[in-house]
Amino acid sequence: MTTRKDWDTYFLDMAYMASTRSRCSRRHVGAVLVQGKKLLGAAYNGAPMGVPDCSEAGCMLVEEYELADQDGAEQVVKKQRCIRTIHAEQNLLLFTDPKDRERSVVYVTDQPCWTCANMLANSGIIEIVYHRPYPKDSDKFKTLMQQKGITFRRLETYEPPVGTVSEVQN
Repeated sequence: MTTRKDWDTYFLDMAYMASTRSRCSRRHVGAVLVQGKKLLGAAYNGAPMGVPDCSEAGCMLVEEYELADQDGAEQVVKKQRCIRTIHAEQNLLLFTDPKDRERSVVYVTDQPCWTCANMLANSGIIEIVYHRPYPKDSDKFKTLMQQKGITFRRLETYEPPVGTVSEVQN
């Protein structure tokens, strides 16, 4: 007899399943919106509908510079970021009803970036549950969620369903 999954595992599994639709070569991210025990929406990162995605047209990379702490000293670090795709959290907000988001929970495969955290903070949700950390924006994310009174939890011991995880490239 198999054991029944708890709700966090069940909904995070769904987020990982949504991430398998992503055609981004750098990171597959999925997100689901849940109210009570009811699934209200699912989304993944990708190009806008009807537009070639990264697998068809390549990544649309831009270079950015940021200050990073390296061994206790601030260093200017050059980063590349793809701007072709809409993030899973952004798609989730675009394709769900604002009334449904009130007092709901977002399960997402990856800790939201700063932009997505800002959008989620204004969406009416009360909790974010994620699996993989995103260290770049972690401190800013945590501060914002605390200021907004939004619960955020990382499921560190969670194991995604087999075949749903792709290698992450930053």
